[in-house]
Amino acid sequence: MGSLPPPAARRGQSVVPGFGLTLGLTLLWLSLVVLIPLAALFLKTAELPPERILAILTAPRTLNALKISFGLSLAAAAINLVLGGIIVWALVRYDFPGRRVLDALIDIPFALPTAVAGIALTTLYAENGWIGSLLAPLGIKVAFTPLGILVALIFIGLPFVVRTVQPVLEDLDHDLEEAAATLGAGRWTTVRRIIAPAVLPAFLTGFALAFARAVGEYGSVIFIAGNLPNVSEIAPLLIVIRLEEFRYADATAIAATMLVASFLLLFVVNGLQRWSQSRTGRLA
Repeated sequence: MGSLPPPAARRGQSVVPGFGLTLGLTLLWLSLVVLIPLAALFLKTAELPPERILAILTAPRTLNALKISFGLSLAAAAINLVLGGIIVWALVRYDFPGRRVLDALIDIPFALPTAVAGIALTTLYAENGWIGSLLAPLGIKVAFTPLGILVALIFIGLPFVVRTVQPVLEDLDHDLEEAAATLGAGRWTTVRRIIAPAVLPAFLTGFALAFARAVGEYGSVIFIAGNLPNVSEIAPLLIVIRLEEFRYADATAIAATMLVASFLLLFVVNGLQRWSQSRTGRLA
């Protein structure tokens, strides 16, 4: 007669104890750090009459701030998608002098305080700065304009795309590409049929992370934006201004709107990821 499996296996439990404790601690910390603050924000907003919320959100200054934040964040995430893909391809597929240094420089926006990044970018792109002085004769003004906001958002969002796609591209089986070449596939066919489906979920994840980071960015933007109402004022700054004016209802309504919009975008990206997984069998 064959031997019986161990009791833990018969009950479908892990041989390592502590699941209940770790799950409880996880839910506790998640509630304290994420769920309860977000719930408080929604409850505070729900105290307002619907017409009051609509009046706050349809105010010209609020609409312009939301357009600037979400529009430029989408643009920055899209640009980082292209630039990040080029950088990842160079780092993974080629060996060149200074590759390790370049790889390390990608993480600078992670470690650099956002205020320091904002001051540095403003110094560089001001009309008397190293880069701004070269662009000024061409009629291009970066600092204290929406273009400056875009530059700052690209700076802080690029590492999210690179670090999300890089491990997926590194783990990609080169034998598949060699097999495709052996069967007569061209370079673009190999990229379209072999490489792109494998890295698409990672690109979508990197895009979502870069967008979410850009929407809530504050420190690096306020120095280079100029902060002119209806021109270069971002939504996070408007929330701070409303709080300083003791207009808490306005601040919570704007914050709740940004949160809902971010959630909707993340749900869309997750849906695209699962669609890609159903076609390729891969998930970032």
